[in-house]
Amino acid sequence: MRKTLAILALVAATPLIGQGMQLPGQKDAARVTAGTYKTDPGHSLIGWEVNHFGFNDYYGLFGDIAGTLMIDPANLNAAKVDVTIPVGKVTTASAGLTSHLLRAGKDGGKPDFFGSSPADARFVSTKVVASGMTAKITGNLTLNGITKEVTFDAEFTGAGTNPFSKKETIGFEAETEIKRSDFGINYALPMVSDEVELDISVAFEKQ
Repeated sequence: MRKTLAILALVAATPLIGQGMQLPGQKDAARVTAGTYKTDPGHSLIGWEVNHFGFNDYYGLFGDIAGTLMIDPANLNAAKVDVTIPVGKVTTASAGLTSHLLRAGKDGGKPDFFGSSPADARFVSTKVVASGMTAKITGNLTLNGITKEVTFDAEFTGAGTNPFSKKETIGFEAETEIKRSDFGINYALPMVSDEVELDISVAFEKQ
């Protein structure tokens, strides 16, 4: 009984513990300082979404995102982004689908999706147009050996010092839509949609 009361007291007190505490990251642009930042791979990812047979949408993830951001709050339009995505680490909720995405082509032929040893994808910005907390970031996306121009709608989500790494950190979210056929991935069209929505969440740490 005494132990139960102690647990109940702790649960009741928990909301009070958090009151008045401020998260390390805040959506405050004044916290951003000029310099070169690198991604925090463990906390950066790209989600992708396709439609399956017209029934529902299906999701997958790319993690371990690596890259750099060069930014100066006094001249945001001069910012540069260079990000690499390890396609070979793609994951989904279905082991069978994940295996299919990375399956080699039959009899040495073209794979249905990425193949067994896919090259990393890469996005290199060529133009940034900032407006308040948001920006349009245009650049070249290379995927499956093909390069196309893509524009992301990006939003600043927070900045501050990471209490564990002790590094200044900036967070962003971004989204865009691409056609997989533009990158030579045509398997199961149109049963699996050509349109692929990309949702990015990335943290950059100052170097």
